[in-house]
Amino acid sequence: MADSIARGFPAIDPLNRDLLGAWWHSDTSLVPFQRPYTRQEQRANERQMREMIEQSLQALRAAPNTEAEQDALLRQMLLDFASFGQRTIGLTEAQVEYLMTSGLLEVGREFCRAARSDAPDIGAAEILQALRNVWTMNGLQMFMGLPVALTPSIFAYSMLYPYTDNYLDDETVAPEEKRAFSERFARRLRGDDVSPANPQEVRIFAMVETIEDEHDRERYPQVYDSLLAIHRGQTKSLRLLASDAAPYEVDVLGIAFEKGGTSVMADGYLVARNLTPEQARFLYGWGATLQLVDDLQDVEPDRKAGLLTIFSQVADHWPLDRLTNRAMNLGDHVMQGLDAFDAPGIEPLKELTAQSVKLLLLYAAGGARRYHSRRYIGALENYASFRFSAVRRAMRDLERHRALLEAWFLSW
Repeated sequence: MADSIARGFPAIDPLNRDLLGAWWHSDTSLVPFQRPYTRQEQRANERQMREMIEQSLQALRAAPNTEAEQDALLRQMLLDFASFGQRTIGLTEAQVEYLMTSGLLEVGREFCRAARSDAPDIGAAEILQALRNVWTMNGLQMFMGLPVALTPSIFAYSMLYPYTDNYLDDETVAPEEKRAFSERFARRLRGDDVSPANPQEVRIFAMVETIEDEHDRERYPQVYDSLLAIHRGQTKSLRLLASDAAPYEVDVLGIAFEKGGTSVMADGYLVARNLTPEQARFLYGWGATLQLVDDLQDVEPDRKAGLLTIFSQVADHWPLDRLTNRAMNLGDHVMQGLDAFDAPGIEPLKELTAQSVKLLLLYAAGGARRYHSRRYIGALENYASFRFSAVRRAMRDLERHRALLEAWFLSW
């Protein structure tokens, strides 16, 4: 597929209009789930979750020193987690087998080592954020029937946004400098000869050069069109920092869809160089749906920071019940586009992808329970493997052991 005849890069505005149309046509009633869980089942699952967390923490406290022993420990923990997933959230044997033999673990370790080598000052949280994107792109390699590997472009693209985010979030950098950087970055993505203005830009421009070394600009212009598309989406998202904006003054949903959609679509072009229109449409919709997940998870900090999202904008005025339902139904609609991928043997991965979107939104809603009605959260919790209160306790427990978890993660 990488050497197929070049296809035109899809126009973003029609993709966004189609997705916005799908949003407004999505039902606001509760989306169907596979099955409800009894309180007895939930409590049994929660006991297993507590036991798995405690066993994992004990293993990490006595983590071995040699690489071979560390590999064995990591594999055992993954096997334990896979077994736990089968017993509690309904992972199938085929899904577990697919993931365990996919090479994701090996790629994850390779990426973490490369990231620490390239940026010794980068923290565990930033590496984890970048690793999430690496594994998303590995999943797209599977969808495309390509070998699972850490390509130079996967590394570079996954590191670009920790680098640029850190720079743009740096309070010591003046706003006019940030605007000037954004303009220089756009020119560099277009292929202009731009000199970096500071050491941070040296890093960022080096990642663009890495992508250029793998994907020739003349042969694969869609790769660079996709990078410019996400840059425009990120730039537009700055309009969401308008806490005093009146309703309808800012296209909150359209901007969120464009930011999320172009991000995952760029993943696809960097993996495959060319996409069919159906594949591009699915990836755009998937990215937009994942943006909704992030926005629902972050409704509390976004509200406090004055960042506009469809959830934070109304959280103090109306329950989010119907918006959450609409997001779930939109996710179901988007997942129908998985038919655009037909690589042999990927059905378990497609099923897991579709299931994960629904579960992510379910638990995001549970985390934002104060912004939903009590009746809605009670109805939603019936479809959760774990009660929302148990998930909160587990997250607090893991947060208390953050130093241990980060030290282990950085030792990969």
